[in-house]
Amino acid sequence: MGNRWVPAVLIALLLILHGQLWFGRGSIPNVSKLSRELEDQKQRNAQASLANERLEAEIHDLKEGLEIVEEKARSELGMVKANEIYVQIAR
Repeated sequence: MGNRWVPAVLIALLLILHGQLWFGRGSIPNVSKLSRELEDQKQRNAQASLANERLEAEIHDLKEGLEIVEEKARSELGMVKANEIYVQIAR
């Protein structure tokens, strides 16, 4: 009678471990989902890093030179120099 309990206990443990493999916190579907989320986050971080580098370059240009200030004033505010004529083409 005692010999029949050992296989039953082992089968029960195997079923529990198998259930954890497919449905638990560290299950295969959960790990693959987290891997996809990690790759998405890495991509968003790379895009944010590029945007930060562009902003840093623009800040450096604003601090060092007046060309970008003049360019921004012309494009965003429509400013013109003396003896210049501003022409806007409507499409």
